[in-house]
Amino acid sequence: MQVASPPVRPSPRQAESAPEPCSVQRFYPPPIEEWRETGLPGTLLEALVIKCLFTSGEQTGRNVSKALALPPKPVLDVLQSLKNAQLAYYKDSATMGDFQYALSEAGRDRARKLLDESMYVGAAPVPFEYYVESVSAQSITTEKPGVKEVQAAFSDVVISDAMQRRLGPAINSGRGLFLYGAPGNGKTTMAERITRCFGSHIWIPHAIYVDGEIIKFYDPQSHIAVGSNGPSVLKGENYDPRWIKIERPTIIVGGELTMESLELQFNPFTKITEPSVQLKSNCGTLVIDDFGRQRMAPVDLLNRWIVPLEKRFDYLSLSTGTKIQVPFDQLIIFSTNLEPRELVDDAFLRRIPYKINVLDPPVDQYRDLMKFTADLFNIEYVHDVVEDLIERHYLQCNRPLRCCHPRDLLLQIINIAAYNECEVKMTKEAFDAAVDNYFAVM
Repeated sequence: MQVASPPVRPSPRQAESAPEPCSVQRFYPPPIEEWRETGLPGTLLEALVIKCLFTSGEQTGRNVSKALALPPKPVLDVLQSLKNAQLAYYKDSATMGDFQYALSEAGRDRARKLLDESMYVGAAPVPFEYYVESVSAQSITTEKPGVKEVQAAFSDVVISDAMQRRLGPAINSGRGLFLYGAPGNGKTTMAERITRCFGSHIWIPHAIYVDGEIIKFYDPQSHIAVGSNGPSVLKGENYDPRWIKIERPTIIVGGELTMESLELQFNPFTKITEPSVQLKSNCGTLVIDDFGRQRMAPVDLLNRWIVPLEKRFDYLSLSTGTKIQVPFDQLIIFSTNLEPRELVDDAFLRRIPYKINVLDPPVDQYRDLMKFTADLFNIEYVHDVVEDLIERHYLQCNRPLRCCHPRDLLLQIINIAAYNECEVKMTKEAFDAAVDNYFAVM
């Protein structure tokens, strides 16, 4: 593995050093001033600067520094070195003693060769070992959510006390669980909120450097950035902007999950590597939604993950064939409409210590869901009408209650009222029409 020798690295700071400390924060990337503090080889800095100038055109030194999420001094030193080597030149002067830089023809030729090797341009990566340390410091196993945290995480949904009591220990353990049961009872909704129980935000790198490869790690479609923490070193932020603060991730994959998505994805055209789904979800939650209906057989996933689930680390292959040991640090939730025993064997079930059957709601909870949803949609709750709905359209015809029904039926009523240009009201006639539409083939 290529690293600067010897890398000089600031120690991660405690929460009180952060500009916006979280309630609990065990890792914080302090600002850097010198290139050697990055832990990266000097040739990588030169390559990033040249590619940045090539792709963005003429730029001031400080703008290049901002684009690479690096301190100005080492970037300006490289630009001066490129000028001395006639790979770059001053295009114009700029403020604060800076200059507008552009590549010479020789510099552009050099940039094309570098882009053939890797098209990555952006925030400088962090060494892989730094990332591993950050996961260890921010592991979900260091968080132990209790009753208050679970109640707060589920405060915006209706969930029974009994279900909270069953979910709580599973969440507290930070280990895997099965959520199974009939469709429409909120398994995915529960899974999405479980990550909230672990509270604090985490820091992840924009990119990771390992054995000469760059893994583009931060994914705005999967990771939710917190506050204004883009790669800027010019505003005096008190952190290393190669890192970004995000909400603990919740990665949800469904039928699209394949064996390939469990591995590092090397793009042979861009020469950039994308992380696997489990790597993206480190320090958070990975939800395998609708488990058993993926394009790969459950037994294939069993064989792939049986060791990582036990050991909490995984092995991934780089494009060169080199295997690296990576953290496998997330709460994995298997959400399925099928019986777990129909999908996997006892060896796999033993490694998923919690199996929670998400049952149909009792009548009282169904009423609570209807009240909650009506309030959410600004619809007046009419007790007698809801009692009539339950009696005629559920109890008399032996139709099972589902947690999703109040929302779905009220949306039908809203749409019917919008079409007829009338006020949205809970009436027997409105529910009859909604039921006729919704349960027509169910």
